Amino acid sequence: MASVTSPVLGTRALNRATLARQLLLSRADMSARDAVAHLVGLQAQNVKPPYFQLHARLAGFRPEELGRLMEEREVVRMVTMRSTIHTHTVEDARSLRLLVQGARDREVQYFRKGLAGVDLEALAARARGFVEEEPRTMAEIREELLRAWPGADPQSLAVAARCLLPLVQVTPRGVWGRSGQVRLTTLENWARGGGEKGGGEKGGGEEGVREEGGGIDGLVLRYLGGFGPASVKDMQTWSGLTRLREAFERLRPRLLTFRDEHGVELFDLPDAPRPDAGTPAPPRFLPEFDNLLLSHADRTRVVPPEFKGRNTHGNQSRCALLVDGFLAGVWASAAGVVTVELFREVAGGVQEEIAAEGEAMLAALGEGPGTVRFGSIPG
Repeated sequence: MASVTSPVLGTRALNRATLARQLLLSRADMSARDAVAHLVGLQAQNVKPPYFQLHARLAGFRPEELGRLMEEREVVRMVTMRSTIHTHTVEDARSLRLLVQGARDREVQYFRKGLAGVDLEALAARARGFVEEEPRTMAEIREELLRAWPGADPQSLAVAARCLLPLVQVTPRGVWGRSGQVRLTTLENWARGGGEKGGGEKGGGEEGVREEGGGIDGLVLRYLGGFGPASVKDMQTWSGLTRLREAFERLRPRLLTFRDEHGVELFDLPDAPRPDAGTPAPPRFLPEFDNLLLSHADRTRVVPPEFKGRNTHGNQSRCALLVDGFLAGVWASAAGVVTVELFREVAGGVQEEIAAEGEAMLAALGEGPGTVRFGSIPG
């Protein structure tokens, strides 16, 4: 718990501070690459969300900019935080994968029954050689590993390869306007120009990766820069890592501390923006699984308690609409029409702002001109 002398930050103050870090109070004049780095990656379980995330945050963003970065191998799609796919700069992919590798190793243990008799070092070496010859689908990786361990569970073999190796999804997968199967090779093979069919140098895998970005302490500082002010549990929720209290304590002399309205201690960077709680926040359309909505243990800084769970359907996330900085509805797009389902009434002028933002999104992402309608969304 925070000291009683620490200043209290109310929900709206936390909201405005987080939106400022997330580039959602006003669109930033920043390159897509710099934004991906600033946000410590973009949630990318599906192909299109990273593009919508950047449109909501950057002035003049065009999808071709991120697509070009992917094709030039400056950003990649791979499993990092929370065992989910993120779009990262190559540098962050290297450093973050090292930091979360312990969690991925533990994940393998959940499948140990299906891996009875399997030498995990041999599995990793065989899978590495296979995907560095040329990018492979997960089905192909399973088949290759089954040749060596025919009695093992196929899915467990594939999960082990994904956890033990830093596998990236190669292009054209993830490039706006293009399509392709999920095909995988190692991060280092892809980053050094390998990974094309029949090409790629051998060797030089994870042993060539160096921990960059300051380790855990550096990651704490970057998390606060993108998501703060935040508690230790907040960062654990975002990263999927545990036992982070020690890192926060090491950094305490360099940080400011606050309390939320429940007395929970929050840490922050001294020079990070903390706008006035009354700062205007324009409507923003966010895609499914946007990290803004997933990266705090207490999500009330963005999700009003009465709307908890309204932007999910089962284990699937729905596209979220922010009004005045908080979740206020969901949206879906089809055939040039954005349908907005509001959770509460808004003034006519706000509806006009929402419609204008939706139309701008359609135009910028190549789906316009289009229209915005207000109504219910099935499911």
